[in-house]
Amino acid sequence: MVYIPKTYDQVDQWNSLMFIYSSALKQMNVKIEVLNSEFVHIYSYNPIEHVKSRLKSPESIVKKLKRLNYEVSTYNMTEKLNDVAGVRIICSFTSDIYQIADMLSRQADITVLYVKDYIKNPKPNGYKSYHMVVTIPVYLTEGPVETKVEIQIRTVAMDFWASLEHKMYYKLGGEAPAYLQQELKACADVVDMLDAKMYSLNEAIMKWNAREEKEKSEEGLADEEPGGRDLSGYETESGKPVDL
Repeated sequence: MVYIPKTYDQVDQWNSLMFIYSSALKQMNVKIEVLNSEFVHIYSYNPIEHVKSRLKSPESIVKKLKRLNYEVSTYNMTEKLNDVAGVRIICSFTSDIYQIADMLSRQADITVLYVKDYIKNPKPNGYKSYHMVVTIPVYLTEGPVETKVEIQIRTVAMDFWASLEHKMYYKLGGEAPAYLQQELKACADVVDMLDAKMYSLNEAIMKWNAREEKEKSEEGLADEEPGGRDLSGYETESGKPVDL
């Protein structure tokens, strides 16, 4: 993925790689912000609640490489790990997730390596989220460097469940009794129902607003003469005001 001169020692290579990953995150955040602002400008609707980004710590990178039985090296870090740089996009509704994913995938300088749709295919524990691993070019003095970034897109409710589930498993040392796993799965089902209910409510509100706007528009047209001229405030030849 990244060309690092062989003359660099391990520390220099590491610092160079982390600089490139950090730069990739900055570019991705700007791109997401611009896309969201454009969406608001065109549709007067904000699909993104907020965005989080993070770089894996050295400890996390080493731990994951060892867990995957890879030698700890900068090469394996760039070639075997896809989530050194990560962005999480939190949106309001499930429909927003696929819209955002499509907006990003259609960017000319973003290459989608693969997608994992845990919304259509949730994990056994109930985890739901949409994952994309992409590359984005970081423009350096020697030219562009394609850099991997993992993007997670989920609703507020999905993020709430995932955050609490992660904290609980951390306290349990990564293992939970069967009955607790069942309870977490039940909570995930409730979150799924909440997402569906909120989406349905939002659709009903949008239809109501559209009907209200249509009625106001029709009332406005009724106040105008056939030629479209508003008669309010005009007088007849006799000098009497028009009775509308």
